[in-house]
Amino acid sequence: GDPRLVLLGAVVIGIVLAAVILALTGYFTGTDHRPVQDVGRTSLTGAATVILSGLSVGFESAVYTTLVIGAAVFGAFLLAGGSLSVALFAVSLAGCGLLTTVGVIVAMDTFGPVSDNAQGIAEMSGDVSEEGAKILTELDAVGNTTKAITKGIAIATAVLAASALFGSYIGSVIKELPNADDASKLFFVFSPDLIVGMLLGVSVVFLFSGLAINAVGRAAGAVVMEVRRQFREIPGIMEGTGRPEYGKVVDIVTRDSLRELATPGILAILSPIAVGFGLGIGPLAGFLAGAIASGTLMAVFLANAGGAWDNAKKLVEDGHHGGKGSDAHAATVIGDTVGDPFKDTAGPAINPLIKVMNLVSLLIVGAVIALGDSPMRILIAVAAFAGIAISVYISKKRSSVIE
Repeated sequence: GDPRLVLLGAVVIGIVLAAVILALTGYFTGTDHRPVQDVGRTSLTGAATVILSGLSVGFESAVYTTLVIGAAVFGAFLLAGGSLSVALFAVSLAGCGLLTTVGVIVAMDTFGPVSDNAQGIAEMSGDVSEEGAKILTELDAVGNTTKAITKGIAIATAVLAASALFGSYIGSVIKELPNADDASKLFFVFSPDLIVGMLLGVSVVFLFSGLAINAVGRAAGAVVMEVRRQFREIPGIMEGTGRPEYGKVVDIVTRDSLRELATPGILAILSPIAVGFGLGIGPLAGFLAGAIASGTLMAVFLANAGGAWDNAKKLVEDGHHGGKGSDAHAATVIGDTVGDPFKDTAGPAINPLIKVMNLVSLLIVGAVIALGDSPMRILIAVAAFAGIAISVYISKKRSSVIE
């Protein structure tokens, strides 16, 4: 049809997608809605039920958000009228429409840390009224919701970008191969090698998430051990007569964050190289499809589960279920501690993972086709796989500070 209508329709789809994700995420992470209230209510029976209810909120919200994102991509595809190139253009325009809300997104993302730190400063000062503390707690809860919303929108942009890049990958394969029929046969969804590629893509997302969460656990363990040492060796910290060594804790967190970044980064870059050169361009397409699909669900699950746990704690601190200092509060603190690496580390990190793997695949597809059945292909695949294996082994071999 009219290119102007395609353009307009795709941009509108992106804007509507942003609004729907805002509403969905607000429902699953806001303190005024049933999911977070149910998580807060389970704190009366202990930390385990808080964890279980938070996980269920994350899983359920991931389904609905993914369906909405999928509907947006499919809607942009329908606008193209069957043309692959126009479909890629429409999906890209939907992403542009989503990004027209960037001002609101940045404002919401900034509000979260500001409200969080404002409450922290007020608590540490000890000079805030009960009413003021309640207001700050409510503002912090709103900030947690706005941060979760921006993560959901970021995930949507990653999926739209990855869909466009994935389409570009297929287009590049078709251009490189002399026979278009040969290219189409490579992407039969019931082909066993394609299914293997999809399984590998899903596996990379799960491994990446596990590495990111484990990295936070190791760094947190190191901080706990250092804080305990300071309490033992520096008298008067709690009384205010002794000064803690803040720099050592900052040094641990900074050093570990840089060191732990290596393995997930290597995994994102080398895994498509290992699959592409080792199994071929068909399984690599399956690999990307599996990574996009599972990465979308995983990222939304991690972000919303973490947000629900955080706001359940705020709900209890606001006076519900015994209030601050109660057993229910202790249970929600545990949930919030589990949720932090979910929503602040692993969840947001999946967005660049998806984009990087698609970009790397797009860059190497020409070389994979050009090498054909050359032994060099296998050598490159083995080298990439060895790099991943060595990096993961070193990460796992790193001694725990708790031991």
